[in-house]
Amino acid sequence: MNSEESNITRSEPHWVSRSAFQIVIFLFLFTEIALALVLKSGASLWFAVPLVMIVSHLMHGAAVGFHEASHGLLRRNRRFNEFDGVLIGVFSFMSFSLYRAAHQAHHAHLATERDEELWPFVRPGTPRWARILAACLELSLGVFFTPFLFLRTFLRKGSPIRSRKVRRRIWAELVLVVVVWCVVIASVSHFELWRYFVWMYAVPTFVAGNLQSWRKYIEHVGMMGSTVNSSTRSIVANDWIGRIVSFTLLHEPYHGVHHIHVGVPHAELPGLASSLHPAEPEERHPFPNYRAALIDLLRSLRDPRVGAQWRTDGGRP
Repeated sequence: MNSEESNITRSEPHWVSRSAFQIVIFLFLFTEIALALVLKSGASLWFAVPLVMIVSHLMHGAAVGFHEASHGLLRRNRRFNEFDGVLIGVFSFMSFSLYRAAHQAHHAHLATERDEELWPFVRPGTPRWARILAACLELSLGVFFTPFLFLRTFLRKGSPIRSRKVRRRIWAELVLVVVVWCVVIASVSHFELWRYFVWMYAVPTFVAGNLQSWRKYIEHVGMMGSTVNSSTRSIVANDWIGRIVSFTLLHEPYHGVHHIHVGVPHAELPGLASSLHPAEPEERHPFPNYRAALIDLLRSLRDPRVGAQWRTDGGRP
């Protein structure tokens, strides 16, 4: 826990806020059932499109739950927390242990050259064309690029993941992903459920993967400060739509708060929004909504960079 956390008074959040993940999962299952009924009825697929969009957003919320589990904050019971993390990981083509190990490096080395999650944008030696290509791939093929990004961290020479125990577990989880998906694909093929599989899983997962990538870019890409609040965009919504979005994303829009107070459950992040007030000249106020933050991000995509090292290295390779 940060020293700052020991000096703050944390109010108890409402039980609804604490139950955000469970509510997201319930809504996800309810919407999937509705989508299955639409597909079974033979109605026009245009009726399925809005349901697919809702499922995609809720899948994105479940992915944030995966992130919470990596911090040990999704469930109070450690075994349940691990189970949920591994389960979500399997259906996201990810090893939970690999994500956790790489994500720890993201927090420990935020926006520096050792930040594995923000590669290659934290490396001043990376050509601009390569960074633009990486951004195009991640923002349009996030469901494939994200697993690649973490596998790169695991398999590359000089990987920061050196513990033999952790590496063995990662390999075991990767094998589990392959086995489970072989069973899933074989079952879908045997029972001729491809129509349901495409509309209820494949399309929403593809969209959710891109939503996850865009959210990640909004949070960090283009931010070249040396502090948490100058290397992170946070959204503190003041309208009911923004609050619902924040709730269904387990308050992840308060991203700077999460980096400042690592180890604080998601439900408590809104109560610590005062941490986002600028304390240094380079720091910025939180954005009022994702639209404003997105516009700010788009300006930086012509030359995507992250971290203060770009300023000390002259700004360009």
